[in-house]
Amino acid sequence: MQAAILRNYGEPLTIREVPAPEPGPDGAVVRVEACGVCRSDWHAWMGHGEWADDRVPRGQILGHEPAGEVVAVGDAVDRFELGDRVVVPFSLGDGTCPYCRRGAGNVCGDGRALGFEPAAPGAFAERVRVPGADYNLVERPPWLDATDAAALGCRYMTAYHALAERAGLAGGDALAVHGCGGVGLSAVQIGDALGASVVAVDVDDDALAAAADLGADRTVNAAAVGAEGVSARVRELTDGGADVSVDALGIAETCRNSVRSVRPRGCHVQVGLTTEAERGEVSLPTDWMTRWEVSFVGARGMPPTSYDDLFALVEATDVDPGALVSREISLSEVSERLAAMGTYDVRGVEVVTEFTK
Repeated sequence: MQAAILRNYGEPLTIREVPAPEPGPDGAVVRVEACGVCRSDWHAWMGHGEWADDRVPRGQILGHEPAGEVVAVGDAVDRFELGDRVVVPFSLGDGTCPYCRRGAGNVCGDGRALGFEPAAPGAFAERVRVPGADYNLVERPPWLDATDAAALGCRYMTAYHALAERAGLAGGDALAVHGCGGVGLSAVQIGDALGASVVAVDVDDDALAAAADLGADRTVNAAAVGAEGVSARVRELTDGGADVSVDALGIAETCRNSVRSVRPRGCHVQVGLTTEAERGEVSLPTDWMTRWEVSFVGARGMPPTSYDDLFALVEATDVDPGALVSREISLSEVSERLAAMGTYDVRGVEVVTEFTK
């Protein structure tokens, strides 16, 4: 099968023929129909993460947002069979640890990160293996096609987990979203669907226009108001501060602006990963956070057990993953599109839908 392999950081991925995976006793093999290209792939491609012992090794098949069809299952798999339409979460739990049993498989200590480690080759490939299929695989609803499911795969599920499950965003709350790329725009839609009043922040007017189209009630151009003016403007627009604010980018400026945007007893959610500039460390106004009892929580992906809730929200509201899909590309174009992410020259979600030469 064809696969895109990381050979050298920041250089074009190698597209070559590799052996197709076998399911193993508890696993399944999925024929990949679509796989999103995410900023986390860009971090991996750039070689980021060594400061957290999380650098993706050379030789890795990247790609972590797949949707497709089951083409092989192991003897121990009970819930899935050939032909099933599925989504594959990137956070793969072992299904047995205390966290998995409590519905938090995304932080399983023995889990694997699809596309980010040798034990879990990714989905920039014609086929991908999913270990622990009965726990990790998610059946795709009949109304959700593969391309939309790939868009849902990391951006929307991360946004849903961050807002609904980690921050407890509720109807009537004020939400600020800092950074309107794929996950940020997803957060705008999810926040709107949950009944929040949404303020979107970005430096790009086109991104802010997209946010307004997707449910943002107000927008703030951070370049226009300046770094020091962002949080003041958000607090003004939300009558004293957001109940929940999310950093969907991961640079020091957006993180601090997000923290400063919340009201007393508000919650900041960190979704974006840092770059080489921050190396995993951002200074924060901790005395101010203590004074106003501001919460700081992290959010990574979403456990597979939460997908039914996300599907229900999508089906019942105006949330439309396909609305974020800006381009369908081939496997050979992935390197070019990863490079474009480095200059923030990507709008919405780009999805690989062609995997053969």
